[in-house]
Amino acid sequence: MAKLTPTVFLEEWLRNSVSLNTSQPSSSSQNPSAQTIIQSWSYLRDCHHQNSVQSHHLQSLETLNLSSQTSLHVADPQAKLLLSLLSLAPQQSHHLIFRLLYIWARKASNPSPSLLESLVPVLSRCFSERTYVDDQLIARGALLLGAISVVSRLSQASRSVCLELLSRLVEEDLHSTRLRQVLVAEVLAGIGYALVCSERNFFIKIFNCLLGIWRRGDGLAASLTDGLMLLHLMEWVISGFASMHSVGKLEVVGTEIEKSSERSYPHFSVVMACAGTLRAINQVQSGSRFEVSSTLRNLLEDRISSIALDLLIRTENFSNTSSYDHSCRLSLSCISLGLARIGHFSFRNPVLLCLVTSLLIEVFPLPSLCRRANGRTNGVSYSLELREVKEHLNSLLFREAGSVTNIFCNQYVLAREEDKLIVESYLWKYCEETYSALRAANFLLKNERNGVLVELEKIAEAAFLMVVVFSSVVVKHKVNSNTKYSIQTQSEVSVRVLVAFSCLEYMRRVRLPEYSETIQAIVKSVQQDRTASVSFIKSMPPYLDLTSHQAFRKIKYSWSEDEVQMARVLFYLRVIPTCIEYVPHHEFGKIVAPTMFLYMRHSSAKVTRASHLLFASFISSGIDANQDERILLKEQLVFYYMRRALEAYPEITPYEGMVSGVTALVRHLPAGSPAILYSVHCLAEHATRLCRETLSQDANFWMKWQGDMELPSKKILELLLRLISLVDIQTLPDLLKLLAQFVAQLPQIGQNLVLDKIYSHVEESDDVTRKPSLVSWLHSVSYLSSTSRGKDLHGTTTTTATAVGSNRESESDTISLNNTRARI
Repeated sequence: MAKLTPTVFLEEWLRNSVSLNTSQPSSSSQNPSAQTIIQSWSYLRDCHHQNSVQSHHLQSLETLNLSSQTSLHVADPQAKLLLSLLSLAPQQSHHLIFRLLYIWARKASNPSPSLLESLVPVLSRCFSERTYVDDQLIARGALLLGAISVVSRLSQASRSVCLELLSRLVEEDLHSTRLRQVLVAEVLAGIGYALVCSERNFFIKIFNCLLGIWRRGDGLAASLTDGLMLLHLMEWVISGFASMHSVGKLEVVGTEIEKSSERSYPHFSVVMACAGTLRAINQVQSGSRFEVSSTLRNLLEDRISSIALDLLIRTENFSNTSSYDHSCRLSLSCISLGLARIGHFSFRNPVLLCLVTSLLIEVFPLPSLCRRANGRTNGVSYSLELREVKEHLNSLLFREAGSVTNIFCNQYVLAREEDKLIVESYLWKYCEETYSALRAANFLLKNERNGVLVELEKIAEAAFLMVVVFSSVVVKHKVNSNTKYSIQTQSEVSVRVLVAFSCLEYMRRVRLPEYSETIQAIVKSVQQDRTASVSFIKSMPPYLDLTSHQAFRKIKYSWSEDEVQMARVLFYLRVIPTCIEYVPHHEFGKIVAPTMFLYMRHSSAKVTRASHLLFASFISSGIDANQDERILLKEQLVFYYMRRALEAYPEITPYEGMVSGVTALVRHLPAGSPAILYSVHCLAEHATRLCRETLSQDANFWMKWQGDMELPSKKILELLLRLISLVDIQTLPDLLKLLAQFVAQLPQIGQNLVLDKIYSHVEESDDVTRKPSLVSWLHSVSYLSSTSRGKDLHGTTTTTATAVGSNRESESDTISLNNTRARI
């Protein structure tokens, strides 16, 4: 925290506090050289001797003003020269002289008392006789008057004159012109200098001038940057009081802030004055002789809370958009930003509600921004420009989003239960609105090249972090095992957090420990409660909403291209298996199954894989009030599953996903189930079809078969062979028969390769029950393959020998098969 003494130029410190890089009118490359500076002073001395000001003299003043305040030195003789120029130079150039005199007043280690005393009446005459007023003259005049008044060598009488001039300048003249943003820091710095050196009467007057600067609409237009500089100005002033152990002035600050409720000061200025004072108080080192009473702290916090309450009343809890004007937005932003800079703040209900509102509509206004962006493609005039989104990303409030979220969470922890429920409902509703708005924006703008969507997603990613941090706090206090909340409440909270996370899944771009810990806790809570599991299932987007959307009525909509929706569905596909045991079969069939089968045909491999794993988890589940109906649904789903999976294999259906589904159904359906028999038949037929299609397109198919493990037909055969040891005894004969038929349709080289694969599989089997019958079956298939004539996959009649091409090759293959049989 900056102290009073080390701060040479207060206006620069204020600008740096809000990261404004406009403190100097020139960059280092524009700084005049030492020779140029010397020449400029020489011209000004000539002006004094000639007793007239020419254009090149004014140019010299401008040249000196281009110099950096830290590098330019103004000594007493030069200050005396500048003082004489005030009566010669036109009023339009006085602001240039004021700045040079300000540098002298702030940097001179031992300024001449006589020069200081002679400067005051000259300034008084300049301000009383002026006929020209502009914002630079007012700003530099206030800055100079404040800097002179704080010089310890100045007499009290002259100081009073300076303070009176400054208060009149701020209170009256400032409102006759519109002050540019770049000059606000100079006005505030002048007031700050005056506050630390003024007696009680002047202090009260100037402090009230400070709070009322933005009171008139025709003068200084207020901004969040102004508010933040005001906060740090008060921090600097109160720190000065602390270093001087001036408890009396701090009490005056409290008294005047308390009285501000009776005056028409802008709310944001009062909020930031309170926040700056509290920030300084909080940073006073413990054990310091500068003790602050709890009464003063409570007074400042109560004043902020009363303004927050007034905002809630005026805007009807921010539901009345007509009342939510610029002043309300500014006050709301200042409350959140001010509290973020304060650090510790006692719980106040209105403050909590203002914080959550500020986060949702000012810091992360995603729904409104997305709706404006969507207007372009919907035929409405395009009302969101890339510049606006970038400005928001670079705004003070957005950059402080983390700090605002932190103070919001701290207030939430201290809140009453009814207040907690209110802010939770705000957050969960915000997540749903953001999902809908971002879904439309992503689909409508993803092919646009204007960059709006890219910048919107940066805000979305930050909003996701905010929701995760808040949710982790909610779960920590309501779902943990040592919590005071009932099991039902814990489950309800867990479901709401899961739904919120599903809405924002598209925004999850980074790994967060808070996210992982929260997910683990809420999933554990949901999977232990049947009601919570059903509630989570019912929160899944309906099938109709997935395949169509109200915002896309006028354009062609494709569900498979909706990335935001895909991310949300993927979240459900991954979480549902964790609570599948408690999901009633009718809810699964009505709500989950349609979406699961729909996304089995998605182009994203991770989505299709998750769909297959969800199917496998349901088939593997076994708890239901009516077990027979659950089994019946499983068998019904299997018939559709096999068609759905094999129709898209290998183009879309992932092999590993299909293996998980088929393995689950042969393990968990009743022995001899028609669904198992149907699945085995489908696999065999598909393997035959794949081989036939591949042979018709590639004459070297069997050469590739031996080395390529990724051939789709070879993978299907691998799955069929795996089923030999998995299917029940009632289904095994059908499986072996289908395999024999598959082998019989192959040409001789294919038969030998497939049989060798089957022999290896049987050889490695440890199933002593099935192995003898499998060996006998293999001998029969091998014998029939080597002696019979049949139709190959092309439908032509061929002998085993001619299919290979020569008797020698046939003998070689037969020897290979005999060697394998011998090993078995």
